[in-house]
Amino acid sequence: MINSVSLSWLHEAVTWLLAPALFALVVACAIAAVEAGIAVGERFSGLSRLAAGGDLLHLQTLARHRLERADLLARIPPMLGLMATIIPLGPGLAALGQGDPAQLAAAVTVAFDATVLGLVAGIAGLVIGKLRRRWYEEVLERMEAA
Repeated sequence: MINSVSLSWLHEAVTWLLAPALFALVVACAIAAVEAGIAVGERFSGLSRLAAGGDLLHLQTLARHRLERADLLARIPPMLGLMATIIPLGPGLAALGQGDPAQLAAAVTVAFDATVLGLVAGIAGLVIGKLRRRWYEEVLERMEAA
């Protein structure tokens, strides 16, 4: 039978995941900012220079890699945000059961902040990916037509 003693190791292991998840969310937001800057550069000068180079295969490879990065950015941070939302709620609810609502309030604050970070990075990745996909398709169509 499963008892609280045998599950205490699981609780400890999951609790250790909170700090790496929060760190990964901050890194994801930084990557989203960098990717946004790269996308702006692509839009205003990078894509036209690549198209002028005339190397269709290079452009396709570059597009695939950049779109994969944006897709990963759109998918992984929201999952990390959910993970970092759920992890502190367990101890927070346990503290509420012991009559400590202040610890629950702190846990909920961390949970909501993690959710927001995950959504910010995910939305940025989604927008960047959609815009890049359209830009690269337009450039590739022009190059193929020429």
